[in-house]
Amino acid sequence: MRTRVSVALLASAAFAVAGIAVQVRAQIEGSDRGVVPVASTSSYEVSGVLVDVAAKTPDEARYGGWRIAQRKAWTQLSKRLGGGGAAVGDGTLDQLVSGIVVEHEQIGPTRYIARLGVLFNRARTASLLGIVDQAARSAPMLVIPVEHSGGVAGVFERRTEWQAAWARYRTGNSAIDYVRVAGTGPDSLLLNYGQTQRRGRAWWRTLIDQYGARDVLVPSVRLSRQWPGGPVIGVFQARHGPDGELLGGFSLRVGSTDGLPQLLDAGVKRLDELYSRALSTGMLATDPALSPPPQPVVETPPEVGEVVEDIATAQATPTTTQGIVVNVQYDSLNASSVANTESALRGIAGVRSAGTTSLALGGVSVMRVSYDGDPAALRAALEARGYQVIGSGTTLRIRRAPQLLPPDIPEDAAPVGG
Repeated sequence: MRTRVSVALLASAAFAVAGIAVQVRAQIEGSDRGVVPVASTSSYEVSGVLVDVAAKTPDEARYGGWRIAQRKAWTQLSKRLGGGGAAVGDGTLDQLVSGIVVEHEQIGPTRYIARLGVLFNRARTASLLGIVDQAARSAPMLVIPVEHSGGVAGVFERRTEWQAAWARYRTGNSAIDYVRVAGTGPDSLLLNYGQTQRRGRAWWRTLIDQYGARDVLVPSVRLSRQWPGGPVIGVFQARHGPDGELLGGFSLRVGSTDGLPQLLDAGVKRLDELYSRALSTGMLATDPALSPPPQPVVETPPEVGEVVEDIATAQATPTTTQGIVVNVQYDSLNASSVANTESALRGIAGVRSAGTTSLALGGVSVMRVSYDGDPAALRAALEARGYQVIGSGTTLRIRRAPQLLPPDIPEDAAPVGG
């Protein structure tokens, strides 16, 4: 009898473990979860360009619409960047435009009506307009989009319109370096609503390090439906950090459920503006507690019989060390920017030499700096000269402070209003 009971218990335990394993695997491998984010390029983007073109064939009408969209977008972008809006030839535009985004289009036998977005190559556009492109961005921020709908809060447990809105948002022009996950695999287990309510930094450090981020952003929306198929009200909030610091919020309304994607797209755009404004005012600083703690320095005591150098003698003896070597990455738009950056670093006290070892005009070059002192002191000296410094130790990335230019592009049509 004992043997039979033991076998039954073992069988029950095995089935229970197998059931738990099946549930966990089903939760991870669900087919109704995950939206892959669109590629986040550093191109200039002009969205909401309206075209209405008639031609003999649908292909000719569509091609003509894209041509007109390029011209309209260039005029808007040139004005926004201070170029005056002067027109350029179609051949030049073909070299500047890196992509066309079809937001909405209607194709007829002889007519093409569409709302398009145009992407411009950042380096070529800046060179043509004669401007210095200094697109400084925040530290990498892990995005956890929380949706409250029907009394239930969710993130990646199932595919939601809120996650899809963040996935299709193009972040190339944003000042925030968003780290967006697809929501597949273990994402639904690690990044859930319960995690956003935790305050302990230890587990947060593990999470953001796994996703290659430095901090966390929690944009949330609470959807209220007046009746099935009727108006939808979205209450949006921009939160930051493990403590859920509220940076701002607003409400938007759409007349029917069919307009929910447009409502959420407008909400994502407004939240990005809130986060960018918080970054410019210093409210979006990374939490130092989320950085790994420094390794303790263990000093080995001198062995018995070892001669300890006298402090006075050591101070009187001139040093012959060559200092530390720091690799500094910087934006090298042209030859003058390379010379100016090298000159700026040579003017810092303690810098023995500074020379570019890897040159990439129009991109990011690497400078080798010989410095007498601690890397933290060099970092502070660079920040005092107006640079934004990313990284630590002997590898630094510097950028000039961003120049905020007033946008002159009309707002996209969004389902906002009463």
